[in-house]
Amino acid sequence: MAENKTQPTNASVQDFLEAIPDEKRRADALALDQICREITGEKPTLWGTNIVGYGIWPYKYTSGREGLWFFVGFSPRKANMTLYLSRGFETMDDLIEKVGKHTKGLSCFHFRRLENLDEPTLRAMIQRAWTAQ
Repeated sequence: MAENKTQPTNASVQDFLEAIPDEKRRADALALDQICREITGEKPTLWGTNIVGYGIWPYKYTSGREGLWFFVGFSPRKANMTLYLSRGFETMDDLIEKVGKHTKGLSCFHFRRLENLDEPTLRAMIQRAWTAQ
């Protein structure tokens, strides 16, 4: 069975974050890293070349496919910041409505700037995803 393309690495998360060329995106990524560290109590890991993840989630689908992923993570992409909440948003309707300007996927959401989000709501979402493990 094929492995996930995105795997945890030993690369420095701090070096990755400090190398983000856009000053505002870099500041947002560093702030989000601090929020995630505070909530999870975990040291982040760089997954692949551009995803910062907290915690390890061993999963197994009914199909038999299994692998590792993180519980909470983010990627400071060029167009948007992507926040990954591995348990999805099934129990977050109350928070999603209040978090601020974003677009949502199955287990991630995208936002342009951290300042466009309500930080207490964002923290509550990350906390809920973390404690769902």
